[in-house]
Amino acid sequence: MQQSAVPELAHTHARPIHWVATATALAGVVAASAFLQPDEATAAQPGRGAQSAPAATAPPDPTGVDFPVECGPTKVIVQKKASGDLDGDGRPETVAVVRCDAIAGAPPNGVYVLTQAADATEPRIVATLVDPKDRLTVKDFAVSDASVTATLLGYSSSDVPRCCPDVDERAKWQWKNGTFVRSVPAGAQSV
Repeated sequence: MQQSAVPELAHTHARPIHWVATATALAGVVAASAFLQPDEATAAQPGRGAQSAPAATAPPDPTGVDFPVECGPTKVIVQKKASGDLDGDGRPETVAVVRCDAIAGAPPNGVYVLTQAADATEPRIVATLVDPKDRLTVKDFAVSDASVTATLLGYSSSDVPRCCPDVDERAKWQWKNGTFVRSVPAGAQSV
């Protein structure tokens, strides 16, 4: 084996201190990126025609809202909630999935859209997407891209036991011409 005529350079061999320094620098960059996030977008969506409100507007809180659900001696609970600007006015709406607080079984859900005016102190219900009287249970619920999506579990007849829903359908709601329009999301299949 022939020896090199050039002496070995110290920086060509990684030593443990080099790996420690690299790991420390990388951890510092990752930690700094967690604190440095971009500002929220404030641009209005094209074609909506509404004035944009400040980006710092808080979405309506469903806590304490009097939902139109008959629960008898039990109370109404909010199982899930999600917020987004559904009507393009620059202010977020909150969609709440609620049901009676039952000890046993799976009571049906109601899905309600809440809004809150800038000068109002309490949110108000502006739409019912799923009425508890329809005897449906909501799963896979989401709000994104100015729409609400959910999987609805139900029953094909009154002979089907309430423990075992046999209807599974996907639903999507979007604000169009002053109302929420229900459709089937692209690629959805019913069972």
